[in-house]
Amino acid sequence: MGLPALEFSDCCLDSPHFRETLKSHEAELDKTNKFIKELIKDGKSLISALKNLSSAKRKFADSLNEFKFQCIGDAETDDEMCIARSLQEFATVLRNLEDERSRMIENASEVLITPLEKFRKEQIGAAREAKKKYDKETEKYCGILEKHLNLSSKKKESQLQEADSQVDLVRQHFYEVSLEYVFKVQEVQERKMFEFVEPLLAFLQGLFTFYHHGYELAKDFGDFKTQLTISIQNTRNRFEGTRSEVESLMKKMKENPLEHKTISPYTMEGYLYVQEKRHFGTSWVKHYCTYQRDSKQITMVPFDQKSGGKGGEDESITLKSCTRRKTDSIEKRFCFDVEAVDRPGVITMQALSEEDRRLWMEAMDGREPVYNSNKDSQNEGTAQLDSIGFSIIRKCIHAVETRGINEQGLYRIVGVNSRVQKLLSVLMDPKAASETETDICAEWEIKTVTSALKTYLRMLPGPLMMYQFQRSFIKAAKLENQETRVSEIHSLVHRLPEKNRQMLQLLMNHLANVANNHKQNLMTVANLGVVFGPTLLRPQEETVAAIMDIKFQNIVIEILIENHEKIFNTVPDVPLTNAQLHLSRKKSSDSKPPSCSERPLTLFHAMPSTEKQEQRNSIINSSLESVSSSANSILNSSSSLQPNMNSSDPNLDVVKPTRPNSLTPFRKAKALYACKAEHDSELSFTAGTIFDNVHPSQEPGWLEGTLNGKTGLIPENYVEFL
Repeated sequence: MGLPALEFSDCCLDSPHFRETLKSHEAELDKTNKFIKELIKDGKSLISALKNLSSAKRKFADSLNEFKFQCIGDAETDDEMCIARSLQEFATVLRNLEDERSRMIENASEVLITPLEKFRKEQIGAAREAKKKYDKETEKYCGILEKHLNLSSKKKESQLQEADSQVDLVRQHFYEVSLEYVFKVQEVQERKMFEFVEPLLAFLQGLFTFYHHGYELAKDFGDFKTQLTISIQNTRNRFEGTRSEVESLMKKMKENPLEHKTISPYTMEGYLYVQEKRHFGTSWVKHYCTYQRDSKQITMVPFDQKSGGKGGEDESITLKSCTRRKTDSIEKRFCFDVEAVDRPGVITMQALSEEDRRLWMEAMDGREPVYNSNKDSQNEGTAQLDSIGFSIIRKCIHAVETRGINEQGLYRIVGVNSRVQKLLSVLMDPKAASETETDICAEWEIKTVTSALKTYLRMLPGPLMMYQFQRSFIKAAKLENQETRVSEIHSLVHRLPEKNRQMLQLLMNHLANVANNHKQNLMTVANLGVVFGPTLLRPQEETVAAIMDIKFQNIVIEILIENHEKIFNTVPDVPLTNAQLHLSRKKSSDSKPPSCSERPLTLFHAMPSTEKQEQRNSIINSSLESVSSSANSILNSSSSLQPNMNSSDPNLDVVKPTRPNSLTPFRKAKALYACKAEHDSELSFTAGTIFDNVHPSQEPGWLEGTLNGKTGLIPENYVEFL
């Protein structure tokens, strides 16, 4: 496992977990700094002492061989694995040159020492300065906060308001410093992947130049050198893309941190001061507390932010009641009392502010009014996968392939926004969309057309490859075996809704044509993956970890382009299973029966049984009414059970799978595979099981049926209708 990602949203909470994660990043930076210093020292010895060249090179090689890169995230791309392996490759080359002696290494200082010194001073040094500032602001904030919370509530209101303003100002400054420090740490961790290895590569190239007897060895090293150079460039390109995304997220967090909080498993969490009775009286001890409403469990961790260590053992209690503490009943402000089922007496807690107390009271169902901080963040776009949408994409593709397939930087160079919006408004006009003409007027520049195509895809209500499959595609891209990657992505594509899959096929066929002309337009498969990955496979939640996965989104698009004929023109042999996805870090997998595919619970809203029955009755009634004139022929003819093959878009030309439409009566179906339910709304079954009352569900790719009196969901591609 690599280093965990530092989320900006954790800066606000400043939890113990966040501090531990930050410490691991700091330790990695210290380790890198020490290693660079040692490497520089060894390099200087190599330059200055020809007589000791052999021993110096061996030590240098040993240093390279011992260092291991730690990447952010739970998996590495092929480029990152290549870069991580590069140090061991360098060490092998240097050991082979141990007995070789030659002329003075003239330019080693310029190509090796200077860049490493620059990286250590400018990048790691800047991170250390940021740490000093962060530690200073932490101590300052905690000190002022403790002083503020110790103010008596009996003081004048003006004094209290002034104290509140001062604390808010210091808190905001501490939060900004924390965000900047986390951003700098992440930046240095990413930079070292190329700014650290690149000077070493240049140094080795210099050695090959001066060592005549090492010429053959340099030829053998050439293939890996090329691969490494490409990997470094790809990593640099990905860094430049993700850095701007991370910086943009940081700015959003600065402007409005509450709207970008990470989804937490806890109903409420944060720091509270807990009143504890001692021999000499009472004291207030700072705890990091979490609360889960379902289990009513409160966990209290004594923790000091200044020292960064725990002050005692964790304690968990079960909430019985929560009551706001009256201001005149205690000297402290922002207090509330908690009673526990498994602990006698009343626990008095102090929140950090009035707003903080209100949120704690709300979470614990106290006497504060209910406040719902959740927001519906789903933005509905005006674009749709209908006949107009397909017409727009086809027109754009036709214009690109007939007028601009060889333009350099195709799809990477963006058009003027006002022109792009104007073109889209023309294309999205229903009158224009209904015309049979597929040509876009030559007055529109190709960069405007390509930007219009990308913008329309981003305007869809959700990404073309859908939010619920985003994590599955990323897991598939992280598999080590290339053949397995293609197989998993092949299966996932065939789980997409029909129109999504059809639009994706249309787009991938076009991008394959673009890539075939890469010598003229300079848009290779990798470049197209960088352009279309975030558009077609964007995550539902914008986090640092999601941004770090952009490189795997790009890999998914590369696989789709390179294997578009197989993926879209053939049916996968076996449905995608969760068991296969769990083997993402293995080169081979054991034979296991397939299980139900992953599906986010948030996309399924179960109805009460009475409501389900009413819905079934309404479907049956509408079906009988619509075919009342030929009821006997429908019931006696198997052809009546075939789905309607007419599409709203005459250009789709896709054969739909055999499944009942919304007016088909409930039918029996037989299981082709065994399936183990992963959620309460799903059914578990073995191969050969017979289901009753099978009909389409509200879930894409799922049917609803009855087994032994229980109604639940069944994967559509696991059954055949009888």
